[in-house]
Parts: sequence; C-alpha cells; structure tokens
Amino acid sequence: MQRMKASDFPKEVLSLFDRYVHGGIDRRGFLEKASKYAVGGMTAAAMLEALRPNFVLGEQISATDSRIKGEDLSYPSPQGNSTTKGYLVRPANATGKLPAILVVHENRGLNPYIEDVARRLGTANFMALAPDGLSSVGGYPGNDEKGAQMFGQVDKPKMTEDFIAAARWLKARPDCTGKVGVVGFCFGGGIANTLAVRMGSDLSAAVPFYGGQPPAEEAAKIKAPLLLQYAALDKGITGRWPAYEEALKANHVTYTAYIYEGANHGFHNDTTPRYDEAAAKLAWQRTLDFFNKYLRS
Repeated sequence: MQRMKASDFPKEVLSLFDRYVHGGIDRRGFLEKASKYAVGGMTAAAMLEALRPNFVLGEQISATDSRIKGEDLSYPSPQGNSTTKGYLVRPANATGKLPAILVVHENRGLNPYIEDVARRLGTANFMALAPDGLSSVGGYPGNDEKGAQMFGQVDKPKMTEDFIAAARWLKARPDCTGKVGVVGFCFGGGIANTLAVRMGSDLSAAVPFYGGQPPAEEAAKIKAPLLLQYAALDKGITGRWPAYEEALKANHVTYTAYIYEGANHGFHNDTTPRYDEAAAKLAWQRTLDFFNKYLRS
C-alpha cells in the first residue's frame, strides 16, 4: 500500500486538518473549507479519508513479537477516576529491575499507534505503560474519530490525575528501578510537561513531542531534564516555545530542544500522511538516547 505524504496535500488542507483533529472545526466544516482545494479528482472527502490514520501501515512492532510481553491491566488512580486501564509492555527476557517510561497518547485515547510506541520502548529494554485516558468513558472505541468525540466528554483534571497516578504506580513497582520517564505526543506532550511540573524530582526525564507548555511561573517546579521536540510548521505550539525556553533558562532547568524543519504537527505518528520519516526517526533515536542517559545512570 502506497503511503501518502504531507507534500501530497495543499498546505491549507493540512492546516484545516490540524484544526479538525484538535476540535477547532467539525467534519462538515473541514469538508466545506477543504473543497476549494480539491484537485486532480481528490475530493475533500477523499482528502479527509486519506489523512485519517492507517494503523496497519504504521505498525513497527507486532503485539506478538517474541522480544516483548504485553498485557492489558488496570491501576489505581485515587485522585482521578479511581481505576484506569492501560497497556504494559516489558522485555520478554527481562532480568532484574528496569527503568520505566509512561507513554501518553494524543487526544484520541489509547489507539494502536500509541500501543506500538510502548512496544518500541519494550524492545529497547524499558518497561512501558500506556494508559487510556478514555477509561472513564468506556475506553478507546476502536477508531480515532469516535475517540476524539469521547475525549471531549472526559473530566480533564481527573484524567491528568490518572496519568500522574500511572507514573507513581510505575515508580513503585517492585520490578522498576525507581527511575521513571514520560514521553507524550500532542495532548500527551502537554501532559509530559505537566508531569514534569507536578512530579518534581520524582520524575527522571520527560520528552514532550509538540506538547503544550505550562505557565511560565510553574517552570521553577521542574526538576527532570527535558527533551522537547517541535515541528517547524506547527505554528501554534512551536510559536510558544521561545517564551517557555526563557522560563526554563530563568529557572536553570536542564533541557534540549529541537525544531524539525519542514515537519508538521504529528510528524512522529507514522499512521498518517503528516508522518515525516526522517524527522521521526531522528527524534526517536534522540528520545532513546535521552532515556538511556537519564534513566539508566
């Protein structure tokens, strides 16, 4: 199956799609506005269909890969939604304790792409937990469009507590070294920043991919090293990076930031045409190097 690229679409359509996936316009709004850019037999509806995720195309590590063991489980979240579901992955041949990484999804819930990210970390000899922020409304429904609708129904402060509870649950596991990192994408990138603020020195590393930044006055609470990954064409999120950087500098936070030229918001997600292979592979290698540095020392 041929993978379409961001360059196959007018940039205006990509901007409209970005608004659509973040709830700025609905399906009808996207189709109406995108129709004026329809070219070469590619209708607005066809463009929307092509921009949707193809999870089969994006799978890198199978759930049955012999290098890992994955399981669906629930963990306690007393300050959040009482109990939250998640997907835990460990290396199949693990001996002794492992550093752990929390994987935080986009504003869709725990879809196959995020499960695959957890498995990638498992093959890199980390324990990884990907919670489902939609647990309180029934869990990820099997498709991203419905997941986005359900995401709007979730109690956001409680969901934030669910992710903090997940990190603390990981840290307390007897098979964990006590070193916990977080990686998140889009909404999850914002949560990664939030965990850095909320957990202080209890968090050992955070990697937000195109994540919303916390208020500048909260930067003083951040003790974990940060690796911040941004897309140059993601004006909304990346445009707020300079102010965040000033706050990090003022508070002597250890950080490294990269802005990937020519990349769109969502460039790491290899199930959609916004995927940028070169940027995604480089950003992921940097992520693994960062976690190896700060979680294994």
